[in-house]
Amino acid sequence: MIAIIDYGVGNLFSLSSSLSYLGLDNQITKEKDDIICADRIILPGVGAFGDAADKLAKTGLVDTIKAQAAAGKPLLGICLGMQLLFERSFEYGQHPGLGLIRGDICDLSADITTGLKVPQMGWNSLKFRQEHPILQYVREGDYVYYVHSYYAKHCEESVVAVSEYEVEVPGVVAAGNVVGTQFHPEKSGAVGLSILRAFAQMR
Repeated sequence: MIAIIDYGVGNLFSLSSSLSYLGLDNQITKEKDDIICADRIILPGVGAFGDAADKLAKTGLVDTIKAQAAAGKPLLGICLGMQLLFERSFEYGQHPGLGLIRGDICDLSADITTGLKVPQMGWNSLKFRQEHPILQYVREGDYVYYVHSYYAKHCEESVVAVSEYEVEVPGVVAAGNVVGTQFHPEKSGAVGLSILRAFAQMR
């Protein structure tokens, strides 16, 4: 069973529907015991980092998430959920993250000089940087759907795939059993479904 953590930020229904479409047993939950009993965990999220971090802390699940990740359980962070996996974010101040992946979440607009719009909103292609099981059903050049204004930096060793948006935006990151996608797999058509299917098979 895949536990989708409900902490008040994110479109959980579309993610759950995508997993169900693939025939993957899943549960939207706020309960510690559900997360401990699950085979794997997804941390979704949309909105601002600081607000999301506060809401996640108020659930009392942070230590459980860290413990399950440390025990080797596959954990997938999506969009803001991916950003929360990092050490800190500089979105409207400085906020600590879960610290499961080394690096920072920084303002994309500060590094854009060519007039590209921020947030990056829409489809962009993936360029692979290293092999990882999460990409086993995806081809380099496949398109995925992004909506974000901040992005991961100082995390070169964890970057699995990037998308070019003047700068290289880490689209997929990983540190062992902890994986994140800056894009939304549940909004990325067949490619996104393939990524979710690969996550369900991670060991």
